[in-house]
Amino acid sequence: MSKRTQTLEEFYEHKIKELPPNLHQDVGHFNVFRLEDCLEADAEGQKYSRREFYKVTLIRGKNRYHYADKTVEVTGPTLIFFNPQVPYTWESLSEDKTGFFCIFSKSFFTEKIRGGLEELPMYAIGGKPAYLLDEEQDAHVSGIFTKMLAEIGSDYAFKYDLLRNYVMEITHFALKSRPYETLYQHPDAKSRITSVFNELLERQFPIESPAQRFTMRSAKDFAAQLSVHVNHLNRAIKQTTGRTTTDLITERLIGEAKVLLKHTNWNISEIGYALGFEEPAHFNNFFKKQTQHTPSGFRSA
Repeated sequence: MSKRTQTLEEFYEHKIKELPPNLHQDVGHFNVFRLEDCLEADAEGQKYSRREFYKVTLIRGKNRYHYADKTVEVTGPTLIFFNPQVPYTWESLSEDKTGFFCIFSKSFFTEKIRGGLEELPMYAIGGKPAYLLDEEQDAHVSGIFTKMLAEIGSDYAFKYDLLRNYVMEITHFALKSRPYETLYQHPDAKSRITSVFNELLERQFPIESPAQRFTMRSAKDFAAQLSVHVNHLNRAIKQTTGRTTTDLITERLIGEAKVLLKHTNWNISEIGYALGFEEPAHFNNFFKKQTQHTPSGFRSA
């Protein structure tokens, strides 16, 4: 199956053309870059996909980001936090393509900070990951990234502890600021609920192994996760999309089923189980009802 989550290895093959010696070190992986040093690798654009690592970017100029179900434009120095759960890509809309970014694995912070990274507001479901900076703030954050660049090449025995502190310094600097609210404003509460529902739905994909399971399959499951009554969720989605909650879940399930049937060698029972069907017959009936084809017939077509 072709990967739809970029691994660290794939990141380095695309950006740097070689793997660093510390890729699988015990403390987890961390690295930092100047944005302009990696622009040639991005000349063909980045695919809209998840990454298996976290990324913190300081970017200048005018740029467009596609993040989860949002498409947003930012102008000027912007600090953006990306996490492995949300697919994204970006495109530059100006000649000014300078800045910094760092990447790190989840294990880089394991047992090093209170709570999990996903509990931080910029990484939370429906969170606001973009922070516009003024000139003074740009200089401050740039200074931290510059210290990271100097430290990553040092032979200081505890440099990764120091680098971890630099990442947290940037994180808390952002938390003390206001995120770029206008990028993520919704006309009303119903639109907001629909947006978070869509993000929750997307976070369950892609299915990348037969052992991975799609678990939230009903409107009731999503309502429980969102702490709203199922009728309230259904009304919000119907009014904002013109479609039912079940329709949206079914459409996404069928889309994933088609990808797995065409691009993996998993047997049909494995695919059905990964998509939440306990019995192969239930998956066959579901797929045929939605597509007028059996899974095996679609695979061989």
